[in-house]
Amino acid sequence: MSEPGSPQGPEQGPAEPSFSEQVGDAIRSSKLGRLDPAAKPSPHALLEAMGGARGLIESLLPGILFLVLYATTKSVLVSVLVPLVVSIGFVAWRVLQKGQPVLAFAGLIGVGISAAVALITGQGEDNFLWGFTVNAVVIVVLVVSMLMRRPLVGVIAGALTATPYAWRTERAKRAVAWRGTVLWLLVIGARLAVQVPLYLAAEADVPGSIELLAAAKLVMGVPLYLAALWVTWLMVRTVLTEHDGDTRDAAPEDEAR
Repeated sequence: MSEPGSPQGPEQGPAEPSFSEQVGDAIRSSKLGRLDPAAKPSPHALLEAMGGARGLIESLLPGILFLVLYATTKSVLVSVLVPLVVSIGFVAWRVLQKGQPVLAFAGLIGVGISAAVALITGQGEDNFLWGFTVNAVVIVVLVVSMLMRRPLVGVIAGALTATPYAWRTERAKRAVAWRGTVLWLLVIGARLAVQVPLYLAAEADVPGSIELLAAAKLVMGVPLYLAALWVTWLMVRTVLTEHDGDTRDAAPEDEAR
């Protein structure tokens, strides 16, 4: 019971998590959250980051089907609808097994948008426009993170180790965060550098260019992603694994700057 004359006010509920805390929670709850930067990289851990063998199949099979079907039938309708049906099947399979359909559903959205664009234009090469858009957005995010002096690799590594500010407390950590982010910028940029000319060749009706574009997307998709993830893991393992409480205590001051 409060003293007479004491000020009365609404009860204070729990503080809302900051934006950086929300980002960290989202990263830790994602497939990347299964990675331990302190552990030695292993094929099994990388496979788990892809959602296991099922996630790998869900990522690769639609692209393989498009390549095979377009090479054999030259039919845009068949080449985009079959992968779409398969992607729907992946989502249904996970739902029926009461699994987590988020990854499969995300893949379905990408396949669905790509199929819709290709069917509207009637051009097989337009099946890849959505992928170009996604890659361009990722490049923008990476560049913006560097311009803000918050290189994305450092942000992710800090979230995975529950020390969101530790990655910029030491010169070695900052350097790895920058190098890792530049690595991913080069990887995504390489995809566009190779695939966009193939798309333009397909637009010019160069024979075989759509098949080459589909093959390039497959090779520069999951395999290149896993290779870049492996290298990034090796880079951050030695410098971004310390849980330094002092860096967390310094966070409010750092945010104010």
